[in-house]
Amino acid sequence: MNVIWSKYVQGTKTLYYSRRLRFDDLFAEQYKALFALEADKPIKILEAGCGPGAFAGALHRWYPNAEITAVDRDSEFIRFAKEHESGAFFMESDVTALPFEDNTFDVTISNTVAEHIEPSVFYGEQRRVLKPGGVCLVLSSRKGISVEPDCIAPNEFERQFWNRVRQYDDSLEKYAVCQYPMNEAGLPAAMEKYGFSDISTGFVTIDLTPDNPRFSPALAHAMIEAHRQSALEGIQSVLDSMPEHFSDREIDEMKGLANAKFDVRVRQYDRGEKQWDTNVSIIMVVRGMKRQ
Repeated sequence: MNVIWSKYVQGTKTLYYSRRLRFDDLFAEQYKALFALEADKPIKILEAGCGPGAFAGALHRWYPNAEITAVDRDSEFIRFAKEHESGAFFMESDVTALPFEDNTFDVTISNTVAEHIEPSVFYGEQRRVLKPGGVCLVLSSRKGISVEPDCIAPNEFERQFWNRVRQYDDSLEKYAVCQYPMNEAGLPAAMEKYGFSDISTGFVTIDLTPDNPRFSPALAHAMIEAHRQSALEGIQSVLDSMPEHFSDREIDEMKGLANAKFDVRVRQYDRGEKQWDTNVSIIMVVRGMKRQ
């Protein structure tokens, strides 16, 4: 069982609830315009590096006639995806050695995966399993905007805790996180270099501002709770990664502080006390076709 990513890098609920927001149907038309796929066609789609399944669930909603296969090497992500999403076939697999025949899929798609895998391998495997003329879609998060509410501001105990984490944390190197970053010019250039043509690019803007009246109360609460889950799993990962440096008592205290602060934020929202905290994500979409 491989649970390295879900335990030490990004927690399952952190990824799932944040991606449920990023791939909410409110933003579907932005994505679909850049994907340029025939919505009613019975195509075969492979999501490479699906995490806990939120994006595959969105693809099923947006392309109901498609046959969707979603793979990830993290066992916990796949277990969670099978329990929480329908409409896709989830399986544990390494995207650098996909267990599929050549020329199997009409579309391959990935979200924030390319930066973790050597480009010739990343694109080579997707090109191999794509049918001639098949579409490769690569989504990559770009620098966005993040403004937290005052009630989430750290106290002195929390500041010292995170300073110690930074002192001991070696997870980026240890788990090969983001070893192959590319800028907005490098991503399409790499896709072209490794066997794709008709390259196009575009950007999706995801505005998550709970106090914006365009969002329903349910969605606003989901934004706050996704932020809470990220904070709690981030704290837990410290103990999982560095148990020799942090005690259970410290972790429990940190979690208690985080929960109390997010409870305050929920009450502020419910009382109509606007804080205007926001998280704006910019998602780059690169589209190419397998050369004949």
